[in-house]
Amino acid sequence: MKNAFNNPKVREHFLEGGFGLEKEGLRVDMEGYLAHTPHPFGDDSHYDRDFCENQVELVTDVFDSVEGVWEELARMQQVLAGKLAGLETGRELMWPFSNPPYVRGEEDVPIAQFTGEKREKTVYREYLAEKYGRKKMLFSGIHFNYSMSDRLIRILYLQCGEGESLRDFKDHLYLRLAKKVVEYDWLIVYLTAASPVMDGSFYSYELKGTEITMDYSSARCSEIGYWNSFVPVLQYRDLDKYVDSIEAYVRKGDLRQAAELYYPVRLKPAGVNSLENLKKTGVDHIELRMLDLNPLSPVGIMKEDIFFLQLMLLYLVFQDESRFDYFEQVMAIKNAKTAALCEESRVWIETRWRQAIPVRKAAGEFLGRMERFYHLMGLGREDIMDCIEYQRIKILRPEDRYAARINRQFGHDYVQRGLHLAKEYADILIRGDFDEM
Repeated sequence: MKNAFNNPKVREHFLEGGFGLEKEGLRVDMEGYLAHTPHPFGDDSHYDRDFCENQVELVTDVFDSVEGVWEELARMQQVLAGKLAGLETGRELMWPFSNPPYVRGEEDVPIAQFTGEKREKTVYREYLAEKYGRKKMLFSGIHFNYSMSDRLIRILYLQCGEGESLRDFKDHLYLRLAKKVVEYDWLIVYLTAASPVMDGSFYSYELKGTEITMDYSSARCSEIGYWNSFVPVLQYRDLDKYVDSIEAYVRKGDLRQAAELYYPVRLKPAGVNSLENLKKTGVDHIELRMLDLNPLSPVGIMKEDIFFLQLMLLYLVFQDESRFDYFEQVMAIKNAKTAALCEESRVWIETRWRQAIPVRKAAGEFLGRMERFYHLMGLGREDIMDCIEYQRIKILRPEDRYAARINRQFGHDYVQRGLHLAKEYADILIRGDFDEM
């Protein structure tokens, strides 16, 4: 792929692409407890439910820019905040953190109630509750969906296709990208982790109101978060083998269905999201699932982080790939969980050469390689360099990482301060004061 560096058409269309966001969040009452009112948006697919009835999942359309998708997520939250402010049962707020507020116990988590043809979705959630426990399902985050533009893929295909069909080229492009993203998942966790504080009621209601400053900068990405009881090992040689390797876990009974694969990256088709459709129609886009909600933004995510993810994905497309065998896949998941630790001195990243490197050194070297890549591409423009520098500051000044800032602001009186922030953000959104964001 590196022989495409000097193609001016590649540079011209390099940053074109499709952006989509899915944001999970918990509805809470004005006292800081989980809401127990019915989901207020019916079957609107843009305002969906996730595991529990009070966990709203906002699903944007696809946009052709970071600015467009971020503004759409803000607009959707404006609608949501207005709806919750006017409920006949009393005002509710959207909790701005990945970690939950007060939890009275397992039975305080209301499983999402679907009826009719969708009843199986509730049955599936009941299965998850039994297997993993309800509390773990309260962890909320953001999924980032990205597709390279068809124009860019076609340009790359004409230069690098080597006899395969356009569809096979595109599938292989995304398969290679997926395994590289899993390999460097640790970097995304390290740079975006934003959930270092937990209310004690998550562990026992007797500890309600007691802040637990955890060992983790991201609980949901840590060893206590969203993971299967085994480390999945997937096949990336071609799309059929990739799909078959996931289906094998379902056949063995390790997973009830493919959606139970708690993995940082998914390859998804256009239209119906199923393995059958993926195998039939091919890869349409890649989904990154390791992002915490960022309570430092009313929207829950920084524009700079969305842009960085795009830049990182495009950079990885052009990098050499490893075999990504059993050892490397297990190592990648271990690195991701390790990167979710708060104490940086304990975070050492294992490389494919079986070396261990301090996370700050490993992250700094990665950003340096990215920066050189964009200069070589003739894309060393100000906005790209500023975006990389935004991430570098988190490495050079660990006290400026999101988790450290959140720990300082909310490590004391977590739920009450969180409620104040939730109301402040709701009021900003309802007023439409997007300049304050």
